[in-house]
Amino acid sequence: MDAIRTQIPARLDRLPWTRFHLFVILALGITWILDGLEVTIVGAMGGVLQHGDTLALSAAQIGDIGALYIAGAVIGALFFGYLTDRQGRRLIFFLTLAVYLAGVVVSSVAQGFWSLAVGRLLIGLGIGGEYAAVNSAIDELIPARLRGRIALLVNGSFWIGAAVGASLTTILLDPAIVPVDLGWRIGFGLGALIAVVVLFLRGFVPESPRWQATHGYVEAAESTMRRIEATVSAEAQAHLPPPGSAITIHPQRTFGFARILKAMLSTHRRQAVLCLTLMGTQAFLYNALFFTYALILIHFFGVDASRAGLYLLPFALGNFLGPVLLGPLFDTIGRRLMITSTYALSGILLALTAWMFVNGLLTATTQTVCWSIIFFFASAAASSAYLTVSEIFPLEVRALAISLFYAIGTAVGGVLGPLIFGRLVDTGSIWALFGGFIAAAVLMLVAALVELMIGVDAEGKSLEDIATPLSASASS
Repeated sequence: MDAIRTQIPARLDRLPWTRFHLFVILALGITWILDGLEVTIVGAMGGVLQHGDTLALSAAQIGDIGALYIAGAVIGALFFGYLTDRQGRRLIFFLTLAVYLAGVVVSSVAQGFWSLAVGRLLIGLGIGGEYAAVNSAIDELIPARLRGRIALLVNGSFWIGAAVGASLTTILLDPAIVPVDLGWRIGFGLGALIAVVVLFLRGFVPESPRWQATHGYVEAAESTMRRIEATVSAEAQAHLPPPGSAITIHPQRTFGFARILKAMLSTHRRQAVLCLTLMGTQAFLYNALFFTYALILIHFFGVDASRAGLYLLPFALGNFLGPVLLGPLFDTIGRRLMITSTYALSGILLALTAWMFVNGLLTATTQTVCWSIIFFFASAAASSAYLTVSEIFPLEVRALAISLFYAIGTAVGGVLGPLIFGRLVDTGSIWALFGGFIAAAVLMLVAALVELMIGVDAEGKSLEDIATPLSASASS
């Protein structure tokens, strides 16, 4: 195709914040709320699913269920991430939500370990695919000056889902209110109600004009851009400021896989190392703890299984407030300093808490308080990992980059975390669990050092300035 000169990136980045952007965040960012709900449901219901009158699962099987969910997310991210870069953001974020819905239905009618495993695997496939499509769309539609704080806020909304799940499980798992074998089934089906509403809302979210332009749909890109500008101008009740610089691109409908891999793993090798480190370490910490936190409270602190979900509420609050309160600093102080600081503080505080745990200085309540403080910083760190991956690779490979590094990091950290910690809990040894905590702390400190050394200063910059599109031949 002939080269074209376009101002679409600059036109998007100069837009004022309006209800249009808020609607995009609500319709697409729901993914993290659903993920939080799903993770919390398994964690909070872990003890109940061990009862003989439910599915009679062992602690190791609970960990296996968590690992299968993550494995599904890895596969879904890779498959749907590749399709997202080829077919567009909009088509895929409808398809992935449909897969998620199917998994919710299968999980809610499960009759044993294997049927529940299949349902959780499907849910993981859908959620994993959502990460690639949704992260790409959000970053490409949000103005550069706000991208950091919005990305952290959206990723932090995971904890809204976690809080909702924790609150509802205290009711659903109370046999005086709901029969034991019915409560957990209702819990697994909760996500379907949210997903159906979201399917409707997403009908109003446009395709990314950045993606349309680079893939040769130039007229469609201009049409989409004009509709967005008209909507934003009407909502802001003001004329839009003039756009900035233009870029010259050679649109292509598809980009060869060899070229994609070269861009991700050769041309941007340092970025690849950075992303693998950030994604893998946060995935190990989060998935290790959140798929087994209820088991830790039950086995080591004597908390009743039906009340374990209550302890997640302050935990979820700390995790949500971290990205919300620290998010603006990622756009002002900068990415490198904030990412380094949040990873380092998470590791140091986790090591200190592990020492207090093994020396018998904590109760269920104080352990939860310590976790809440740790994850105030760790939540911002984890959210910044997703932000980093979605920012520092060219537009044409953005979704695949997100999916690839999410998949590799999660496969290593996310699958191993639940498997290892589930078995550590089964040993009944506080020293075994202490070793797991220290390993997670060391990994976070390593990630902080890597970010300090090779992090990317992306704050306030257009996506095209951070990573030149593969289709761009010149800029001015």
